[in-house]
Amino acid sequence: MTDAFPSRITVKHALELLRAAAAERGRATEQVATRRADGRVLAADVVAPIPLPAFDNSAMDGFAVRHADLSAAAPVTLELAGEQFAGPDLGLAVGPGQCVRITTGAPLPSGADTIVIREDAIEQDGRVQVPAGIRAGAHVRRQGEDVATGDVVLRAGQVLTPARIGLAAALGIDRLEVAARPTVAVFASGDELAEPGMPLRPGQVYNSNREQLMAQLRDAGLEPVAWPTLPDDPVLIAAVLDDAVENFDLVLTCGAVSAGEKDHLPRWLQARGRIRFWKVRMRPGMPVLFGEAGRALVLGLPGNPVSVLATFHVFGRTLLDALQGREPRPCWRARLAAPWHKRHDRLEFLRGRLDQDANATLCVHPEPADGSHRLRAAASSDVLIVLEDGANAYVAGDVVEVLPL
Repeated sequence: MTDAFPSRITVKHALELLRAAAAERGRATEQVATRRADGRVLAADVVAPIPLPAFDNSAMDGFAVRHADLSAAAPVTLELAGEQFAGPDLGLAVGPGQCVRITTGAPLPSGADTIVIREDAIEQDGRVQVPAGIRAGAHVRRQGEDVATGDVVLRAGQVLTPARIGLAAALGIDRLEVAARPTVAVFASGDELAEPGMPLRPGQVYNSNREQLMAQLRDAGLEPVAWPTLPDDPVLIAAVLDDAVENFDLVLTCGAVSAGEKDHLPRWLQARGRIRFWKVRMRPGMPVLFGEAGRALVLGLPGNPVSVLATFHVFGRTLLDALQGREPRPCWRARLAAPWHKRHDRLEFLRGRLDQDANATLCVHPEPADGSHRLRAAASSDVLIVLEDGANAYVAGDVVEVLPL
């Protein structure tokens, strides 16, 4: 192959190229019902059409009063002039020396400005005794104190969490504009692969990579399509992938991206489309391949299962976020719970377990089984520990970035 593309680049450079490729694609959007929009990425700001609360109302069950009628020094007795429950506003008014029975969420009667909670008052024969020292405005929710009409309450790029769905619904918004979810085709490759549930022949291994990728994509809210295993045959690989890249937004493969005799994907991608980069200075997953062909972006991950885990988490998730315009994810940091000697120059994504010490400080335990084939160790981990470029002897207590799995 003629290297007319970046190779052996840094992780930072690779991520920049991923985001640039996603930006060139533009972002399709769609309108979805608010009640079904959880987990989606907002494509447009949400502006409040009404205030929240929509009207002055009571925060407690009790009695609506005029604070001017109360005393700081002694209890007072007021006339009970009516009842206002949560629901339609009855148009009641509170005059001097009067009060109105009220429930939580009920509109505040005209003239009232304070709520006396039921437990603090004594009601008898149509009159209510109110204790001394009630604070002016107590237990009243004022119109617009949470949200004013015209406020931008949600922003494009935010993920619609349950609380954000609830906020949109509280504002009466029944549809939201969200980023269209990319369509994704998933391939594993290699003549050595057998499907789980089938007997293994000598030299075969079960196809764990495809199931792992499918699970990660479903966890991201997508509906990926699993394709049959690609054989180690360049003609058959081309025939299948040529079809996939015309029908999906993203084609994800694992295996066949290194420099061996059976690693046919780089040649196919260079001939069929364009390689954006091939090989990144990272461990595990150095041979990762990225480019485009047909209508699709193509991300080729290495074949070792831990490499698939790390490279999808770093590159696949970033690419999917960029295609949907998702805001940056938060950066976590923790202290190493044990020393670690990094003997190579590449940036490393080490598996680890997040914990909390007695001082409520986040700490992370490195997984000593760090080989790219050690899937059991990966399964017991809940973060990737980011160890920066360059050899280094880390000591317990050093602060490192962690990527939650």
